[in-house]
Amino acid sequence: MSKTTKKSFSEKERNLSIHSYEELATLHAIAKILAQPTDLRDELEQFLQEMSSRLGMKRGMISLFDREKNEVWLDIAHDVDIEGMDVTYKPGEGITGEVAQTGRPMAVANLGHSAHFLDRTGARRHLNRSELAFLCVPIIYDDHVVGVLSADKIALEVQNLDQELAMLSAIAELMAKAVHIRALEEENRRLKKIVGRERAPLVDIIGHSKPMQEVFGLVAQVADSKTTVLITGETGTGKELIARAIHMNSPRHNGPMIQVNCAAIPDTLIESELFGHERGAFTGALQQRRGRFEEANGGTIFLDEVGELSAAAQVKLLRVLQEKKFQPLGSSRVINVNVRIIAATNRNLEQDILAERFRADLFYRINVFPIYLPALRERGSDIILLADHFVLKYSKEMGKNVKKISTAAIEEFLSHKWPGNVRELENCIERAVILSNSDTIECLHLPPSLHVRETKVEKKEHGKLSSVVEAQERSLIIDTLEATGGNQTKSAKVLGTTKRIIQYKIAKLGINPKVFRKNNKDNDETTS
Repeated sequence: MSKTTKKSFSEKERNLSIHSYEELATLHAIAKILAQPTDLRDELEQFLQEMSSRLGMKRGMISLFDREKNEVWLDIAHDVDIEGMDVTYKPGEGITGEVAQTGRPMAVANLGHSAHFLDRTGARRHLNRSELAFLCVPIIYDDHVVGVLSADKIALEVQNLDQELAMLSAIAELMAKAVHIRALEEENRRLKKIVGRERAPLVDIIGHSKPMQEVFGLVAQVADSKTTVLITGETGTGKELIARAIHMNSPRHNGPMIQVNCAAIPDTLIESELFGHERGAFTGALQQRRGRFEEANGGTIFLDEVGELSAAAQVKLLRVLQEKKFQPLGSSRVINVNVRIIAATNRNLEQDILAERFRADLFYRINVFPIYLPALRERGSDIILLADHFVLKYSKEMGKNVKKISTAAIEEFLSHKWPGNVRELENCIERAVILSNSDTIECLHLPPSLHVRETKVEKKEHGKLSSVVEAQERSLIIDTLEATGGNQTKSAKVLGTTKRIIQYKIAKLGINPKVFRKNNKDNDETTS
């Protein structure tokens, strides 16, 4: 990189990131709000209050971006009464919609000259728009736009639109995680109203994320047929519930559903377990027994953990899948069965075929209609929906009054990877309900594994905030020293502070004031 390029980049960076001490104080105040265990809505309202009182940014608004509905909707506003209003924007519609769509900040120096500004709240109806500037920035979390932050400011008080946008963007960065969680909570509140409405047989399956909607769609498509289904996914994702949903939605729902845990059956007993045996067929066979396939006649047999079957057991299962009939062990009679087969596994059977651990012909017999069940970490807001469901379930079972989960605990849930999936989440909530002595599950009620990880995340985010504020402070002092020729007394006066504080900051931030000094008589410092 050339010296010229470095210089222009440095100048641009300072122009966009330098803030006054009042602006830095606002960032500090917001950081303090973030550290308090407050309700998310109250927290975000306090952010807008700080913007108004400290920076003169009036009528602050936070809008949330709903990607599923592809719309932006106004959630929280300051100095504007939005009670009973339903204010929404399509991506690209108005300034708010355009910022949500592009992910880029926008500023209007004079609202009176902007035809793109919609004012759907009517907040500026009785104001002189020509006296107002409008600032609007995206709220970005995990590289995705999750919301939009906007505010008005008196046009005469705006000296540099880029600097105003840089300040609003800094606030948006600090509130991004809170807005992300707020969006998930609001989405779940709306989704709870429609749980069970569309697919009554699936009421036991909690989930409204896009991956789960795709699963429900596949269940609806395959349920009416006789097709063999293979459900794959990590352990604890709820494969048994999906198998039961297919059965309950099928014409066989009045017939039996027989579940077989293939991993729990020894090789020596697999034939007897699946196909039955006659009395005296082997040592210990004291009476005749019907096999699981015969018990499932007219209904569904669910072969759970089918990937754990031994090579010998796979051969016997393949035979009955091909012929739809079998002979009980020790019998000459042939039994014909009308059974719908659903299999499930947490293994990658295609890799097992390459490793010669699973028969290819059996795989193709059971993999007629595959359904992949997503891991909990892939299901986004379903985590909160499931957690709320388990809170109510175990509160009722234990006769306790636990009703909700704190915001801090929800943050831990969203940060955790859930290797044990839904089963791990359920166990976590059961433990928390036992430990809670109030109506709320707090972080202290969660397993230590969740605490350790979240503590590391909090330290990382705190470090990020400190470095941002420190960089802005350093840049501000350097620019002031340049303007005053390295004169610390004048710099302190310009910045509205004392020389002692400036000297302390210079030493702390590792700034050398000598490089800014000019050879003139105005310089009254001889030491730093």
